[in-house]
Amino acid sequence: MPLDLSDILVVGVSSRALFDLEKENEIFDQEGISGYRKYQQENEEVLLHPGTAFHLVQSLLHLNTSAKKRIVEVVVMSRNSPETGVRIINSVRRHELDITRMAFSGGEPLAPYI
Repeated sequence: MPLDLSDILVVGVSSRALFDLEKENEIFDQEGISGYRKYQQENEEVLLHPGTAFHLVQSLLHLNTSAKKRIVEVVVMSRNSPETGVRIINSVRRHELDITRMAFSGGEPLAPYI
């Protein structure tokens, strides 16, 4: 049975908006996917700093704490592969963001996930 989201505000946010991934993007541009993958895997436990949408997402999720039921759901969408997305998952947990849904497309377009 599909989840009924009709009474929930569902917000999709890219991993690059949620976290500051500018350095990682430079590595991708300079070294390609293999250099990027190596860097992300070597730094899985290094906390990512908040990006431009971080505080908005944090505020939206905070609405759930005073509601009787969940009213906001945030979905992180990323073109990362699941193995390079571990750092994103770890940072979501360490920042204590109540995000339970993430889509890692492994380089494929994100439109089908939307």
